[in-house]
Amino acid sequence: MNKTELLTKLAADADERLVLARVMDKLEFTQNRSVPAHTFFLTLAQQEAAERLIAACGHPAHLFWGGWEKAERKLVAFLPDWMEPEDFTDSEDAPITALTLTPSGEEKLTHRDYLGAILGLGLTREKIGDLLVGEGVCQVLLLREVEHVLLTQLDQVGRARVKVTACPLSELQPPEQKTKIIRDTVAALRLDAVASTGFSLSRSKMASLISSKKLTLNGRECDKPDRLVEEGDVLTCRGLGKCVLTEVSGTSKKGRIMIVMERYL
Repeated sequence: MNKTELLTKLAADADERLVLARVMDKLEFTQNRSVPAHTFFLTLAQQEAAERLIAACGHPAHLFWGGWEKAERKLVAFLPDWMEPEDFTDSEDAPITALTLTPSGEEKLTHRDYLGAILGLGLTREKIGDLLVGEGVCQVLLLREVEHVLLTQLDQVGRARVKVTACPLSELQPPEQKTKIIRDTVAALRLDAVASTGFSLSRSKMASLISSKKLTLNGRECDKPDRLVEEGDVLTCRGLGKCVLTEVSGTSKKGRIMIVMERYL
């Protein structure tokens, strides 16, 4: 199967095909020149697609990295035989860096406020990783190649003036994320059953939300209530938030599947 056929087979649509083509270009660059290469930041859905491509290419050496342990947006880097992952991530010129945005005044700024101001500088979303928004501060993960743009041009978010300073990745301070652990049983690992448990809704109500395309599975829109869910899958529902199927722990005495979910509050 040639490159064109492979991309056509693996991509869900034209946009995803373009993303996979760019991932493939980086993979081929590393294979041909024996030097590391990396993509832009990928969404969860794009990471899933990239993983399929990497598997189809024989699992070449690679890593997904977002700059911190629980990153949602990550790039994929392809590594030559002579390089270990830590050599790539710990390098002084590693592709991901971080900046701290400190607003003046007491205006309460949101993730949307910070992201809007950053993109308003003409940057594309793929250049920006996670935004860690805390009380009176925001730490931004971004590609090193656009770091200078924020350092020299970003001086306001909303109505607040902001100070932008460099932040070593080792000094990131992610805000505490409150979660709720939910233990339950389901008849099958169907999306509607698992999501209804995670979001504490009736199965019929959740099936309706899924059919209305208000739920994403690993960042990808899914309107099929009977879609099977796997351990580690991330479910996000518009207006309800996010939850993760963290564990499938066996079968109960009544033959139901025992699951553990983590819901972000």
